Formats: sequence, C-alpha cells, structure tokens
Amino acid sequence: MRNARPSRSPLRETEGAPLLRRLCRAAAAAAALAAGLALAGPAQAQASGGQELRVVTYTGLRVTDPIVTATYITRNFAYMVYDTLFAIDDQFKVHPEMVREWSESADKRTYTFTLRDGLKFQDGSPVTSADCIASLERWGKRDSLGQTLMGFMAAMTPVDDKTFKLELKEPFGFVLEALGKPSSYVPFIMPKRLAETPINKPLPEVDGSGPFRFVPSEFQPGVKAVFVKNKDYVPRSEAPNWLSGGKVVKVDRVVWMHMPDPQTAADALVNNEVDFLEAPPFTLLPMLSKAAHIKVEDLMKTGYQGNMQLNWLQPPLNNQKVRQAVLAAVYQGDYLEAQIGDPKYYKICGAMFTCGSPFATEVGATQTHPPDLARAKALLKESGYDGAPVVILQATDVAVQSPAPLVTAQALRAIGMNVKVVSMDQQSLFARRTNPGPVDQGGWSIAEGAWQDADILSPATNGSVNARGRHGAFYGWPQDDEIEKLRDAFVRATDFAKQKELATEIQKRAYEVVTYIPTGEWHVPFAYRDNLSGIVGGPVPVYWNISKK
Repeated sequence: MRNARPSRSPLRETEGAPLLRRLCRAAAAAAALAAGLALAGPAQAQASGGQELRVVTYTGLRVTDPIVTATYITRNFAYMVYDTLFAIDDQFKVHPEMVREWSESADKRTYTFTLRDGLKFQDGSPVTSADCIASLERWGKRDSLGQTLMGFMAAMTPVDDKTFKLELKEPFGFVLEALGKPSSYVPFIMPKRLAETPINKPLPEVDGSGPFRFVPSEFQPGVKAVFVKNKDYVPRSEAPNWLSGGKVVKVDRVVWMHMPDPQTAADALVNNEVDFLEAPPFTLLPMLSKAAHIKVEDLMKTGYQGNMQLNWLQPPLNNQKVRQAVLAAVYQGDYLEAQIGDPKYYKICGAMFTCGSPFATEVGATQTHPPDLARAKALLKESGYDGAPVVILQATDVAVQSPAPLVTAQALRAIGMNVKVVSMDQQSLFARRTNPGPVDQGGWSIAEGAWQDADILSPATNGSVNARGRHGAFYGWPQDDEIEKLRDAFVRATDFAKQKELATEIQKRAYEVVTYIPTGEWHVPFAYRDNLSGIVGGPVPVYWNISKK
C-alpha cells in the first residue's frame, strides 16, 4: 500500500500542489537577502585557505541549547560540538562512545561507566564524571525517557574523575537505550558549570567536547553558523556507523546557511555554490535528480511522522470531545498529498510507535481513512463548543511542514470551528509553543510538526504519549493517569509479548483521549554534489567522515 495514492476527500478540492509554490513566492524577498548573507562568508573563508564544506540546512539555526528546545536543527548543531556517552548504529544497537568500558551488577541495579582517555572541552578542561552526572541530571528533567530513568534512579555518584555509577532503586531495562537516545532530547555531555543552568534558561555559551568547534563570532542567527575542526578531539577507532564509531573530521570548516527560498538553494547546489542540501522540497527532486554532478539519496534511512500537537490546557481543546472531533475531521491522505505529493515517498499509517516497528499497530486510528465529518460535527455539538478561536501555528520556512496547518485549518472550518492560522519561522514557532497561556496572551491551540522515526519507536521514547501534564509532558501538556500507569508498566516489563500488549493499550488510550494526532509518514532524500564521499547515513545529518575532492 505504500505506493497507492490515497482516496481524495472533499477537503482536497481547494488545497493542493500549488501551496508550496505560493509559500515560495511569499518568501522570495527574504530569500534573496538571506542567500546573499550566507554565501558571503564561505567565499571569504576559501580565500584564507582550508577546505570547506558548505551546507544549506533545512531551517535556520537560532537556539544552540539542545535541552531548551527539541527542534532538530538545534539537535543537529549539538551533534557537531558535543559528544554522547553512548550512540546507536544502523541496527539501533547501542555502543559506547565517550565511554571506554562499562559494567552492570548482577542484580541489574548498578551501572559503572569509565570514560575514554583524552576527552576535553573546548576550554581545555578534561571531561570528568562530575560533568557527566550534571549533564544527565539536566537532560533528565526535560526528556520523556530521561524523566522515566530518573524516576528509577537512587543515586548518581562519581567514583573518581573518569568513573561514575548509576544506582537504581529497581531494575530498569532501558538504561543504555536512554544514554544512547539518538534524538530530541539527547543526553549530550557538557561542562558541569553549564549543565547546572536551569532547563528553562538557555546556556550562556557553547563548550563541548565533540568533533567540531563552534565559531560564535561568525554566527548569524537564522542565517549562518560556522564550525571548525576540533584538533583536540580524539575519535574512537571503530569505523563510523550512524551515530556510533569514530567521528573523524576530514574538512577544516563546515558552514551552515539557510535559504528560505528552496529554488534559490537548489540553484546554488547545481551551480556549485554549495555542497550539500538538506531536505529539498519534493517538488524540486525531479530537477535535482537530473542535474549534472548532483546525487539525490535517502541518507537518513529513517522516516518522519507528521504530528499534530493539541493544547490540553486552554479552551477549546481542553475538552476531550473537541479533541475527538478534530481527530474525526482529519485524514492523513490530505496532509501527505499537500506536503509530499509523490506516493513513493510517503505512507498512510496510524501507528504511534513507528510504522513497521515491533510495537506498530493501527488500534485506535481513524485518520487513516477519509474524514467522518458528520461524526466530527456531532462530537463538536456534544462538547458544547461555543465558537472559541482555535489558533494553529504554521512554520513557513520548512517546506515539508508548511502545508500541514492549512490542511488542518480547512478540516476544522468544515465542521464549524473558528480557526486562525498564525505564520512564523520554525524557531519562533518552537518559542511560542512553550507558552501555556490563552491564545490572546501569546498561546496556541494546535502546533504542527514532525517526529523522526528514531524518536518514537516505543512508549518509552515517544514524547507525545507522555501524559504527565504540566509536570513533564511534551508541549500540549496532555495529562492522563491511565496512560502513565500503562507506560510505567511498559518500562518495567521484561517480556516482549507483554511489552507489545502494553504498547497497544497505550496507543488505544492515547487515541481515545487524543494526546496528539499522527498525520502520516514520509522519507526525505538529501541532495549533494558528487565530489563528496564518506557521508555517514543515519537519523541525524552529520558532517564528520566527509571528504571533498
């Protein structure tokens, strides 16, 4: 069924392929300015010598703290400059990264970790056990799986400068999976003095021990970020495999630039003004595939799940009947045609825990079929909906995500809801999404985005089924005691059959109360010039191991 075009619903008659073109035209003026600023830096750098990799990122980098925000561009930034204790390979197997050796006690309650030799931060100080513990504590206050791990934690204590222990109150079967979590939020290791920063305040500076050094003097938020090779970094000896293994840097500089106009970015790649283009719009893939010296490839191998976050704290979506009406009114096919267009890149799938994964199930999903508008209207009437405004946030600078809010708006208007779409860049959307207040005080009702498959493999990692409310849930702040009891049982279960049963119950309940709505799955190819080699695939675009002829 992956390649089958979905049935057309009534909502598709006025929304469709022209949407991306309208968005591109609207951004043209800003694109010209941003492109000029972005391309000026690389030309100057090349004149001073050194090999440079020029990357057009899928959006502009504004926030550099990977714990303050879950945005993928900030996560990608953090992989450049920070390192992790563990990392995953292409089989999702966890391997030591900063850790040299580790052990587990017979009762599975004590884990001991010893760091590799030669690890140091950019300020020259060595990475210590105290840095690791402080970093894990900060991450554990924000991340869903980290919160769960900390709930099992009795103590984290240093043995010496390079060795520390995690002592659990009872066995927890996802310790290494937590420490090697590949995507937002990632337990990156930073100096203790920075890791002690509260999670609601951004880090005052960047000081990592990763393969690159960030160059703050060349940072233009939203437009340009520059990295240089960290000559003090000691990579592992193993060959790179996804995020694991040796992170060997083979260029002197990496320049990230953002161009709001996708056509401008594609032209820059074809004209050899840039080397690498992250996530080009699907409308441009046929042109790029035919261009000389350009390769188009699905390097990440993992897909994305579109997600609609619903704000449980503010009316009207604090009403379960209203949330159920929204679920009944939408159809994944509408989103996938508007966002992707080519069925070979997308799949209709109701699984909350990654389509095709061991925990995947269709239980509870209704948005995989054309919408039941009559049922949606009936639910809305039962809810007592009084015309309260529904504010939908739209990120216009991420081409694949921009159409989704417009599809949602049309669906909700079709059942009689009062909808307003508020457009902004993605970084502004992520900032506004943190506001739990009313819509007339800068709040929101619906925020559209996407999870990478690596983030949502199970109830332990999918933050959108975290139902802890204001005390730990993902933005939208769903709160449901039944889901939390099921999730707690899931992380304690050691038998796969029991885990599978619990995952199905969690998804069933999550659809019943509508913690969030998955809007379809897709894969995103990248485009790059054929003089690049050694590109490491995986769930995160990384720029170590790349050679440039």
